Amino acid sequence: MTLLSGKKILLGISGGIAAYKTPLLVRELIKHGAEVKVVMTPAAKDFVTPLTLSTLSKNPVLSSFTATDIDNPVWNDHVALGAWADLFLIAPATSNTLSAMAHGRCNNLLLAVYLSAKCPVFIAPAMDLDMYAHPSNQKNLDTLSTFGNRVLPVGEGELASGLEGKGRMLEPKQLIEYILDFFNPVLPLKGKKVLITAGPTYEAIDPVRFIGNHSSGKMGFALAEAAASLGALVHLVSGPTHEKISLPNVNLYRVVSAEEMFEVIKSLYDTVDIVIAAAAVADYRPEKVAEQKIKKSQNTPTIKLKPTTDLLAFMGEQKKHQCLIGFALETENELENAHQKLKNKKLDGIVLNSLNEKGAGFSGATNKISFIRKDQKSISFPLQTKKECAYRIFEQILSL
Repeated sequence: MTLLSGKKILLGISGGIAAYKTPLLVRELIKHGAEVKVVMTPAAKDFVTPLTLSTLSKNPVLSSFTATDIDNPVWNDHVALGAWADLFLIAPATSNTLSAMAHGRCNNLLLAVYLSAKCPVFIAPAMDLDMYAHPSNQKNLDTLSTFGNRVLPVGEGELASGLEGKGRMLEPKQLIEYILDFFNPVLPLKGKKVLITAGPTYEAIDPVRFIGNHSSGKMGFALAEAAASLGALVHLVSGPTHEKISLPNVNLYRVVSAEEMFEVIKSLYDTVDIVIAAAAVADYRPEKVAEQKIKKSQNTPTIKLKPTTDLLAFMGEQKKHQCLIGFALETENELENAHQKLKNKKLDGIVLNSLNEKGAGFSGATNKISFIRKDQKSISFPLQTKKECAYRIFEQILSL
């Protein structure tokens, strides 16, 4: 069961380039257990095909007031469609469609359904930055808000025109987050702030080389996504990684070294409720960083190291109201080392995984974890995806 199991979502698609994202949106809604029907404007068919959307939604896609059944015209009942849905999401909502909605015009099936809808309506605008900023569009969006519609924010970045700025339709996963939040406003972490560290740190030797490790950041990013879906405001502090996240309630801080990560943690630590230290922070860094690349020579260079700041120890010492969770990746004496770290760092819980377990550890899509509580009680989980592991971890945190 998920929050969207059995929910009826009506997706309205108007004729903008962002319509190419809607097949992925339909697929995500179906994955979350929703039943999806699609209504689109005739212009939308220039950007995405009804066949694609009907295949994914497993429902006919409607775009006109009538359809032809053999030789007889059949009325596509916009009244019944508007009454069917638990939520009507219009994405993308172009400038033309927004104007028609705001002024009650009804020259296509999507608009007729909108004017007939009995359910909450979410609007995801999509247009170029100057169009979005134009007073007429801003007025239309304000008008639609006063009607009780929920106007979602736009994204910022590269636009179809080649310009950069505000106007992008939110990504499918972002839209899913807003829908999930609507159907369950009392999520278990709603109102909580969660700080998560992820990925490796790189400690510079010279401008080219560094001390680092094989951490991919996948586990930390999966934890951030899970925390966000449970209602939390998330601060994700990540070392160098190829992982990406774009969710409305996740703030991402990119850092390189342990000291940079430490500075961000210090600035946020007192404001958060839950901390999960999933980053693989380097234990040592060079005493001196060479200003120029160290050239290869017959004389092997000696690099003197000094310890990096122990971020987890700092958080354990400074802990007041926070629930502090650590990670232990071990190659030997796994349980003994994890218990010792739990005690020494003053943690409320620790997640243990082992490089000796096939499918666990760095880089892969799966992990095999055990969660050990401060009272020494522990629970082990079978090999799962890192996303599934993330939810298991939050189940344990919520039970503490």
